[in-house]
Amino acid sequence: IMCTYSTFMLIMYNTSTTRSPLSRHHTHSHAHPQSCYDEGKRVAETMMCAYRDQNDVSIRIARIFNTFGPRMHPNDGRVVSNFIIQSLQNKDITIYGDGSNTRSFQYVDDLVNGLVKLMNGGCDTPINIGNPDEYTIKDFATKIRDMCGSESEIIHLPKVADDPTQRKADIRKAKKEIDWEPRVTVDEGLKKTIA
Repeated sequence: IMCTYSTFMLIMYNTSTTRSPLSRHHTHSHAHPQSCYDEGKRVAETMMCAYRDQNDVSIRIARIFNTFGPRMHPNDGRVVSNFIIQSLQNKDITIYGDGSNTRSFQYVDDLVNGLVKLMNGGCDTPINIGNPDEYTIKDFATKIRDMCGSESEIIHLPKVADDPTQRKADIRKAKKEIDWEPRVTVDEGLKKTIA
């Protein structure tokens, strides 16, 4: 999504199921199943920087990590909504692979606060907006199931091709440049989302 705000430009993308551009944990291959998505993000960032340089305007680039909260569409295909819906309906909770891959999750209020601080700050290079708390997918599914009081079983389906093993937001730059870090714990956010 590209949004224009006065002379500021903000590029945002969701990194919910793929690795972030230029990640240290990424061995780049243009032939993997997520290539178009990954390269699209890189091109968008490059275009924003070129636009900034050509037109002498301020830009902001947010790298948004997995975000959840109330009023998520129940069938959006994201891990949080899938696990909650499956748990509330006492259906099997589906995990792709053995569940050892990790993800980090942030509550929507923290995302909004991070974006506001980014827009009001002076940093025009990419900033990760996410929660650095990391969970294995299996542990996260168990957490949601238990919070829902569900009797769902956790089942394992074949691993998705080229599914990243780790997705953890490195927010050191956000702390330094825009004085931002998440304030809502995952447990607090899940309680609000499940309610």
